[in-house]
Amino acid sequence: MSRRVLAETSGVSPRYLAQLEGGEGNISIGLLFRIAEALGVSIDALVNSSELPADARRVGEAFAAADMATQAQVRDLLSGDVTKAGRICLIGLRGAGKSTLGAASAKALDVPFIELNSEIEAAGGIAIREIIGLYGPEGYRQLEADALDQIVADHNRAVVAVAGGIVGNSDIFDRLLNRFHTIWLRASPEEHMARVRAQGDTRPMEGNPQAMAQLRLILTGREAEYGRADVVLDTEGCSAPASLEALLALIEQNHFIPKDMP
Repeated sequence: MSRRVLAETSGVSPRYLAQLEGGEGNISIGLLFRIAEALGVSIDALVNSSELPADARRVGEAFAAADMATQAQVRDLLSGDVTKAGRICLIGLRGAGKSTLGAASAKALDVPFIELNSEIEAAGGIAIREIIGLYGPEGYRQLEADALDQIVADHNRAVVAVAGGIVGNSDIFDRLLNRFHTIWLRASPEEHMARVRAQGDTRPMEGNPQAMAQLRLILTGREAEYGRADVVLDTEGCSAPASLEALLALIEQNHFIPKDMP
């Protein structure tokens, strides 16, 4: 099986697979299960069972003998908080303050700030609009998934801001929820629109009298997915400094970035 086919089947990016093959990446148990499943082999076929402790071998045998529902529950458990490390992801509609609060909180926490779209543009070599025009939404989503995998591979501690529409792809959003401590920056449609206009961007309203109604529909349609975030920060009517203070308090209260984590 080629690396490209394995990447498509397992959902693990080709770049990350190359790092694993070269001994440069540290794979999680959850990803190991996905790769083994894609290859149609057991974990023992990928890991020398003679080097595993007896308890680990018994767990592997019990997993192999379990029904599909039990296996799914085990994967969910193994892909939980332990794999999120000190990675934080801010989600929400455009105008939520993801870039502003993300950069400020990362500086206060002394961790990198990463905008996912910037990583996608760097990987694609062209702007997001051109990527979508050239490769279509599916091509963009693949680059989005690859960029997320690369961030996970490169960073144990970081603050990441993602596009509001990332919730539209369940596979990618599930991966994000499993690998990052997620915070939904919530506000009303009116607040979102006002912030975008305050930044000097009048495009949302130009020639579109239904812009506000459409924004309300978008937010309503995404609320259930945004609500799956670990915590919610309501920034309605809050200044940037007040929102930053509340965000940092949430991060500390939930121990999203342990002080002793490298």
